[in-house]
Amino acid sequence: MTLQQIVEQTVTGFGYDLVEIDRSAGGLLRVTIDLPWDPQAGERFVNVEDCEKVTRQLQYALEVDGIEYKRLEVSSPGIDRPLRHEKDFERFAGQVVDITLKAPMGAAAAGQVSANRKKFRGTLERVNAADGSMGWQIVWSDAPAPKPGQKVSKKREAPPLQALGFTLDELREARLAPIVSFKGRDAATGH
Repeated sequence: MTLQQIVEQTVTGFGYDLVEIDRSAGGLLRVTIDLPWDPQAGERFVNVEDCEKVTRQLQYALEVDGIEYKRLEVSSPGIDRPLRHEKDFERFAGQVVDITLKAPMGAAAAGQVSANRKKFRGTLERVNAADGSMGWQIVWSDAPAPKPGQKVSKKREAPPLQALGFTLDELREARLAPIVSFKGRDAATGH
């Protein structure tokens, strides 16, 4: 079996999702796991015990199949979790994400956005395409966010929002935006 198959079989056998496998120079094998998304259960997080359990089993499985590595590291995806599959996008719809396109937007992107721009940060949304299929878009404003403690006038006009539709094939990379709030999880979303 290949490294990918061994790791995937071990991780999914324990009921986790395999987010990514990274093999670095020097023999480091990094495996990132997450708990499967269950809309009824709410957001759940990988803890140290989960990582220890998967590490012990992976060490055994990799030794049996003779896979060489010097150090194994099993971890949770963190606050900048990569989004790779359709189910990841469904899970994190409504969250702020960073995306990088494979190619610049081109001349088709009319408006205030530079035609050679590839990187965007905004809210991920599911949309109905003109042909009836479902697609994705990112919505953002290029206006600077107010500084902490800055008073914002209620009369101030809201900055214009921009949207960019994309398919998963057009993405080079997508990740949750690493936004940290010390007021708690719900303070950042307003819930």
